[in-house]
Amino acid sequence: MMRKLKLLELNRISVDEFKQAEKTPIVIVLDNIRSLHNIGSVFRTADAYRVESIFLCGITGTPPNKEIHKTALGSTESVDWKYFNTTTEAIHHLKENNYLIYAVEQAEGSVFLSDFVFPFPRKAAFVFGNEVNGVEDAVMKEMNGCIEIPQYGTKHSLNISVSVGIVIWELFKKWKELK
Repeated sequence: MMRKLKLLELNRISVDEFKQAEKTPIVIVLDNIRSLHNIGSVFRTADAYRVESIFLCGITGTPPNKEIHKTALGSTESVDWKYFNTTTEAIHHLKENNYLIYAVEQAEGSVFLSDFVFPFPRKAAFVFGNEVNGVEDAVMKEMNGCIEIPQYGTKHSLNISVSVGIVIWELFKKWKELK
């Protein structure tokens, strides 16, 4: 018989323990994301997989914000984040700190997520674009590569928070195998 675990059985760590814990060497870059609920969901995913940081760029909302908090459920306190006026500014900061940078986008020369090789031990950043326009063209020119989530239905896009969840889970598994 199956039994749901009680909260005390989940062995959750505190925010302080999270801050001290080893992080998955990934930075999530949000390129002009409009939906505050999507931003909150990205924080929750980043917390779940101990992502190093989230870079919020352009019109992307920042904490504290009650709409972000509604879906983040406190993960804005555990996950490190930085704000940049432009995504290009964030990309230059990452390059100066020796990150490889990949867009998550449907583009010429993209690699399916399942075929992507995590560049460990190098750190990597993954850019997720605006809900309507995707990753900015100027930002695409700055990428080391591009990852695509294969899709087989009539629609050819996923909600940004769903895309982040799929990509981060797959990258987390690949990183765990390499480390």
